[in-house]
Amino acid sequence: MMKSKILLIAGLCLSFAAFSQSKKAYEYTVDLTRVVDDKLYVEMSPPSLTQDEITFYLPKIIPGTYAVQDYGRFVSDFKALDKKGNPLPVEKLETNAWKIKSAKKLNKISYWIEDTFDTQLAGPDVFWPAGTNIEENKNYVLNPSGFFGYFDQMKQTPFRFNIVRQKDFYGSTGLIPEKSNEPLSNLKLEAKPGPDKRVDVFMAEDFDRLADSPLMYAKTDTAVIKVANTEVLIGSYSPNGVISAKEIANSVKEVLMAQKEYLGGTLPVEKYAFIFYFTDQPVTSYGALEHSYSSFYYMPERSIDRMKQNLRDFAAHEFFHIVTPLTIHSEEIGHFDFNDPKMSQHLWLYEGVTEYFSGNMQVKYELITPDQYLGILRQKLLIADGFKDDLPFTEFSEHVLDKYGDQFYNVYQKGAIIGMCLDIKLRKLSDSKYGLQDLIADLSKKYGKYKSFNDDQLFTEIGQLTYPEIEEFLRTYVAGSASLPLESIFKDVGVKYEKDVAQKDVSLGFDNSNVTVTQYNETPMITFQNTDRMNAQGKALGLKNGDMLVKVNDEKLPALGPEFSEFISTHKAAMKEGGTISYTVLRKSESGDYAEVRLEAPVKVIEVHKRHQLSFDENATADQLKLRKAWLVPAE
Repeated sequence: MMKSKILLIAGLCLSFAAFSQSKKAYEYTVDLTRVVDDKLYVEMSPPSLTQDEITFYLPKIIPGTYAVQDYGRFVSDFKALDKKGNPLPVEKLETNAWKIKSAKKLNKISYWIEDTFDTQLAGPDVFWPAGTNIEENKNYVLNPSGFFGYFDQMKQTPFRFNIVRQKDFYGSTGLIPEKSNEPLSNLKLEAKPGPDKRVDVFMAEDFDRLADSPLMYAKTDTAVIKVANTEVLIGSYSPNGVISAKEIANSVKEVLMAQKEYLGGTLPVEKYAFIFYFTDQPVTSYGALEHSYSSFYYMPERSIDRMKQNLRDFAAHEFFHIVTPLTIHSEEIGHFDFNDPKMSQHLWLYEGVTEYFSGNMQVKYELITPDQYLGILRQKLLIADGFKDDLPFTEFSEHVLDKYGDQFYNVYQKGAIIGMCLDIKLRKLSDSKYGLQDLIADLSKKYGKYKSFNDDQLFTEIGQLTYPEIEEFLRTYVAGSASLPLESIFKDVGVKYEKDVAQKDVSLGFDNSNVTVTQYNETPMITFQNTDRMNAQGKALGLKNGDMLVKVNDEKLPALGPEFSEFISTHKAAMKEGGTISYTVLRKSESGDYAEVRLEAPVKVIEVHKRHQLSFDENATADQLKLRKAWLVPAE
């Protein structure tokens, strides 16, 4: 979850003079034209300090990632200097903290910082969309948590930062600059002026807002969409020019317009930025990270035709975060501790409801069909089967950083299904007049950007806003360990639900429990494991642990990414009983060398258990159809 203590546009107009005269702001400068050993130089003039000693931090964790990042490990040559340029004593306390002594004399902090995208440093992997990138003269990804820090007890102090850049580069961000495209001679900066250099100046009212505001600098590739009262910026970097901001804008515009209607016709932000970084390197994972006024995407470089639905799904989810947690958030999110965070109990609300809305909106505004929507819900139920169903969602959420990190992905699966159940239950109790959209709108009015709710009181508040039955539902199925009452919920909207159905079907011979991803010659490969537990098809093929899949039916696998699933699905659909299936694998010999081995076997029809079967009931009653319409069709 990203920050929600948001800077009003009027606040952006505060002049630098007011800050500089009182020394009440941090002032940072990063020079993108000065890259040495894949590092950038950062310097900071501090606000007024009265302490003899003070601790400077870079974040350990940021909202939305729910994992340790340890940005401080990317810092080198850290210095604290007085007005004469003399060094002050500095003690490195731990990875992300430096204690500065004689702090009253501090005039400047400086350090070099490495990016995360291609680092060889030891430590936890940084989630790509939360990372940083330094590609000299090509691209700079500036997630502020990876460049800027703050003093202990001074996180709420304003920040001003200057980005020195090449003249033909543009910074895509949700921030509105105080100044842009300024010649360096206009500002008193230590960066060496030059005719091809410009500087952009930004303000943030505190570190929460700063950390919530990624920037990406590259040669200009942008597009703008006007959505109701909001200016939506699309910023793109495609190293080989395979996809453009204009193509992305044309693809997601329909989704954004539908979201505007879904949210009641107006949006709670004046500017929003979609920032896309496309990589031409092999990827094993990709994704997006939400922010209050923007979202950042790290994705494989593919043509718009191959990326269209992925882009639309990602954009739909992340854009809805302008509601949760921008206008609805707990105290743990509203006052996030970047170095010793306390997690909220309500990931079901921040991520689960957001994910539910992103799909429900698409079916309501006919971007997908009702049958496709049932397929999406079924897929979420199938993936959720791989997680702990009896783990209370509030407990999982509160301890996602320690005990239950391996359960996080379930927030997009069961979390979205919780949202669906709430929506249908609310509509049934209100005779189709009030749904989850209405509840979120009411919570937004009750709390808003600057007011946090109490974690322990949220269910009571929701019960008071809606019905006692809704509070009971939340305490039983979200705070409790009971399985969701899926059959009765789906029945209310005339959808048949079968939890487990035995059928005869062809099989690829493996499932997610039998494969993993490993690196071979710097290329991610699908690698087989647990082959002793494969079904009859897998055993007939003679697959062995460690085999790496190269071809299916003599056709080479595509790179891991969106088209991989399509490739596998296409080959499965073509399989017929009596035919043959072949896999070509890389197999390690006793000498340690790898060689291609072709495996072939007859296609077997085996008994498979198909879970979570969903279909619309052709004999649905008038009441069921009325509720289904309220669930899947926009209100008139």
